Amino acid sequence: MKRVLVISYYWPPAGGSGVQRWVKFARYLPAEDWQPVIYTPENPEMTTVDRTLEDEIPQEAEILKTRITEPYNLYRALTGKKSGDPSGNMGEVNPINGGRKSLSGKIALAIRGNLFIPDPRCLWIRPSVRFLEKYLKEHPVDIIVSTGPPHSMHIIAMKVAKKTGIPWIADFRDPWTRIFYFKHLPLTSWARHRHLSLEKKVLDSASAIVTVTKPLAAEFRTMTKTPVHCITNGFDESDFRQIIEPDGFFNITHTGLFASDGNPETLWKVLEDKCAEDKEFKDMLRIRLVGKTDKEITESIMAHGLAENLRNLGYQTHLVATREQMGASMLLLPQRREPEFKAVLTGKLFEYLASGHPILGIGMTEGAMAEVLEETGRGRMVDWDDYGGTRAFIETCWKGFKEDCTAPVKGDISQYSRRELTARMARLMESLIENNETR
Repeated sequence: MKRVLVISYYWPPAGGSGVQRWVKFARYLPAEDWQPVIYTPENPEMTTVDRTLEDEIPQEAEILKTRITEPYNLYRALTGKKSGDPSGNMGEVNPINGGRKSLSGKIALAIRGNLFIPDPRCLWIRPSVRFLEKYLKEHPVDIIVSTGPPHSMHIIAMKVAKKTGIPWIADFRDPWTRIFYFKHLPLTSWARHRHLSLEKKVLDSASAIVTVTKPLAAEFRTMTKTPVHCITNGFDESDFRQIIEPDGFFNITHTGLFASDGNPETLWKVLEDKCAEDKEFKDMLRIRLVGKTDKEITESIMAHGLAENLRNLGYQTHLVATREQMGASMLLLPQRREPEFKAVLTGKLFEYLASGHPILGIGMTEGAMAEVLEETGRGRMVDWDDYGGTRAFIETCWKGFKEDCTAPVKGDISQYSRRELTARMARLMESLIENNETR
């Protein structure tokens, strides 16, 4: 069995799509004759905990852990924030955005962006390289994979690959300097140049680049001559074998992170108006938020007179989240109001597809997400301010709910199966090993 060293900051018991991507790969890699060796921090700063994901890790996997030093105590001292609780319900969904910041928040972001490059995990780079160099002399692997963000993982892999000559894949779940929040970091010209320089060095040094959407892959191809491959996130069929009993309500469900800069105000207005016109709809409507939600979202819902319809469940395990998706009448998929999101496919999209329920995307009507919804026929993308389009979609879903029927869907989603995606990753790793051996 071949061995792959995966350098990942996020690993169970943390939650989120960053964890699930490589947990799922690790789960199915042994069937492709690969043993995953996971290198991860022993004491990471986590805002969410999902111990159910530990059950996904195959017996064949080897887990390596070393301690990490992170500057979050300094951040909390500057901002007055407390450490996030394991439920993941404290703090902003993403504090690096275009919203207004307090003076302490601005200072904290300036320190984060200018002193900790590429990210606050950078203090783990040097000790990790020393540890892995020694480990690999005694326990060789066939290939290295780094998955980021945080992009410090790529720098660790770059240095280890250079010292050992082992092929290396840089797996970018998100871009680096072209991610939506990078422009909101108050960087000095030196720090900006340092980020760009490190990014270029990583892209040019890797044996291959992997990213999660076609637009992101195309963007990376303009930045490097290194081969770039697209292997998306996906869904695991086994997550959707739960038996769900309908609760009888018209459930509009959102799972995962719900950030204030993605607040769908027009949707809340549509629901407010529909409730005022249709008492049955008002009585049956439930807005179910499953995950970490910014307070601006819930405040906006209540401001539109929908407090009685709101069910804010907070952070839940992955299995609970998929159960909520399966029990939905309609799934909500808002983008953030950032132009970079045109190229983004959020991890929950693929699970939404697997649930079989209609998906209302809110944001850019052209882009990666709109393309997938159109190809699969499982939803529609409307502009943030498109009252008519939003209202029409709600009416269609409400009619289907009352008639107890589901509109037929088109398009094959098997390409997004975690098993199929793992097989693609395994084929890529094997090809890189063969190329390395023939040099």
